[in-house]
Amino acid sequence: MKLAVVILAAGQGKRMKSDLPKVLQPLAGRPLLWHVVTRARSLEPASMHVVFGHGGDQVRAALAHENLQWALQAEQLGTGHAVMQAMPTVSDDSLVLILYGDVPLIRADTLRALIAVAGPKAMSLLTVVLADPTGYGRIVRRGKAIQRIVEQKDAKPAQLRIREGNSGIMAVPARLLKKWLGQLRNSNAQGEYYLTDIVAMAVKDKVKVTPIVAPTTAEVLGVNDKAQLAQIEALHRAERARELMLAGATLADPARIDVRGDVALGRDVFIDANVLFEGKVTLGDRVRIGSNVVLRNVSIGADGVIHPNSVLEQSELGAGCIIGPYARLRPGSKLGAGVHIGNFVELKKAVVGDGSKANHLTYLGDAVVGKGVNIGAGTITCNYDGVNKSTTTIDDGAFIGSGNMLVAPVRIGKEATTGAGSTITKDAPDGKLTLTRGKQTTLEGWKRPEKKQTGKKET
Repeated sequence: MKLAVVILAAGQGKRMKSDLPKVLQPLAGRPLLWHVVTRARSLEPASMHVVFGHGGDQVRAALAHENLQWALQAEQLGTGHAVMQAMPTVSDDSLVLILYGDVPLIRADTLRALIAVAGPKAMSLLTVVLADPTGYGRIVRRGKAIQRIVEQKDAKPAQLRIREGNSGIMAVPARLLKKWLGQLRNSNAQGEYYLTDIVAMAVKDKVKVTPIVAPTTAEVLGVNDKAQLAQIEALHRAERARELMLAGATLADPARIDVRGDVALGRDVFIDANVLFEGKVTLGDRVRIGSNVVLRNVSIGADGVIHPNSVLEQSELGAGCIIGPYARLRPGSKLGAGVHIGNFVELKKAVVGDGSKANHLTYLGDAVVGKGVNIGAGTITCNYDGVNKSTTTIDDGAFIGSGNMLVAPVRIGKEATTGAGSTITKDAPDGKLTLTRGKQTTLEGWKRPEKKQTGKKET
């Protein structure tokens, strides 16, 4: 059977106390719903249907780049009613996997196990065993067989003592699901159409119902308020940290690392505490990342060292680069092998050749720096005239003195040297010393200004 995924994402989330719809609340920098869609996408479904309601325009805009079919639930009349809205566009020969936009940690392997035991005449559902199942529908069994699901508000005292709860996630053949949805009634404490009532209907129709107990509690946890969102965030961080360690990385403290994207890494990578990864990050063999570093869409070659408190984004580093501490690489920076970018140095759209160094207090913007260049402390490429941005070119082997202002567009020639404190406005020729300095003057008899005496005592 082909797979159709239906994601219920219409809830308002009043307990979030936020203008942002619940399914758009951020987890690792992405909406909750995005995480659910991404995990479902790994199953390669034939179609994906999202039932939306509150904040519909925002929800659809946030996932406009995804290939999704949208179904509006204008009134909040329960989970059964929500699924009904999606079913007109689901073909009868599909297996329907029902997920929730606020349950973001469900694992693909768990879903595959759920799908594997469902079929044209069989459904499956995911249950979870909880120390405290308050709020969950209870799984009522006769022996090992499931008879029905009783919601919390409709449960009798004996049923409330059942610890096996319903996650709400299930796989149901579409033809049967449409039939059972048409038979739902809202004669319950909530006055809603419960999706869970289809389990009793399946039992009555002698359709096999297979329960799969979730391997972990974390993957079926939903998010209803900011406290639960923080709990899910911590669980997600732990999951991503474990993935890095299993891939071979050494983490100084797995509890203090945040992965908000995709990280590919080589062998023997070391990552210190409080490192944030965003977007796509690639770390070569033996890369060492210091504490409090932010890496956003960055590639770092083998043996690179990023010292603490550095921020790198949309940049590419060759092998053996040493960066920081307190360095910033802005988008468009590309470094060759063995480049040193030191403390309080900022690069923006700068290409730096093999072995070049800018170790202190420097800004290189819209610059092309050759190989083996030394850039002295306090050097600035003056790349912006208020309207246009221009390029500074520094050829191989040049030596830039400290405190230089390089006013673009300008070229510093091969093996050229510029004197400290120079403002270079014209091209400096190859192999020569170029400097610009005013005459140094000492004023005899000059004294520092003194405060005027007012006669009033300072307080």
